[in-house]
Amino acid sequence: MQNFKTNRYFTAIYLLILGIVLGASLYAGAVVAPVTFHSEKWLGAELLNRFQEGLIMTQNFIGLKYFILTGVFGVIFYEGYQYKRFNRDLVKTLSALGFIMSSMLFNYFYMSSIIQMQAQGEKAVNSTIFENMHKGSEIALFFVMLFALILFVRTMQKELK
Repeated sequence: MQNFKTNRYFTAIYLLILGIVLGASLYAGAVVAPVTFHSEKWLGAELLNRFQEGLIMTQNFIGLKYFILTGVFGVIFYEGYQYKRFNRDLVKTLSALGFIMSSMLFNYFYMSSIIQMQAQGEKAVNSTIFENMHKGSEIALFFVMLFALILFVRTMQKELK
């Protein structure tokens, strides 16, 4: 009976981690980004240009990076544990792999590239390459959220009956 309770607590912690990753990602994209990139509405005047707003937004996404990495470790440990126990599910396995890959892509390819381009100055940020890089980071973050949602719902369905 003790093993069952430990698994239930382990599952609850896993769901909490996924929920935090999903909530933080949604909040950053749906609330923080629009407020940051339209600061003139809140400040009453245009005090910051788009480049400066982008620098602020990048700092928000650097903070989000740590939540996402916590989610990656949670997915690796929880889904690895479930796999080892022969509690396997193709949807969860593929979603876990998708979550890990899109998280790593977002954190270590897109974020680092965006930070490097911002360090080069405003001219680099106004380029087509930067716009494409930014769009790719949005798509990667969308997949992080999608896979986190699938893992959350599927785990709720299977583990907490």
